[in-house]
Amino acid sequence: MRTNLAAIDAMRGLVAPYGYEVKLVDVRGVLHLKSAVTAVGDNLLLMNTSLLPVGSFADFDQVAVDPAEPLGANALLIGGQVIYPKSFPRTRERLERRGLDVRAVDAGELQKAEGAVTCCSLVFAAAQTRAAVP
Repeated sequence: MRTNLAAIDAMRGLVAPYGYEVKLVDVRGVLHLKSAVTAVGDNLLLMNTSLLPVGSFADFDQVAVDPAEPLGANALLIGGQVIYPKSFPRTRERLERRGLDVRAVDAGELQKAEGAVTCCSLVFAAAQTRAAVP
């Protein structure tokens, strides 16, 4: 585990006033939780269940990665679109069959360094600007 119990307790204290609950999920075979599961829609998760304890996300609908693509659980949901690596076509097809708008990107160079679309992205909300009034 890369996160210690003191960090988990600190996070619980930070988010509890906002009604959030922190749960410990012990992932296997990967460094980051997002390598095993990411959100791809409202209440819908893309998962490699072999990397997570059984039942960790039982309250959510799930799309399982194709067994031939075990590293394919990392996707990035932005504004209703799922940014997803081209290198996992079987899993991408599963996402598309669920009706998701998938935008395939070449992430091959990121993957060489064990990077993925979530950890190598900064997402900003577009700022609303007003037109100048003469």
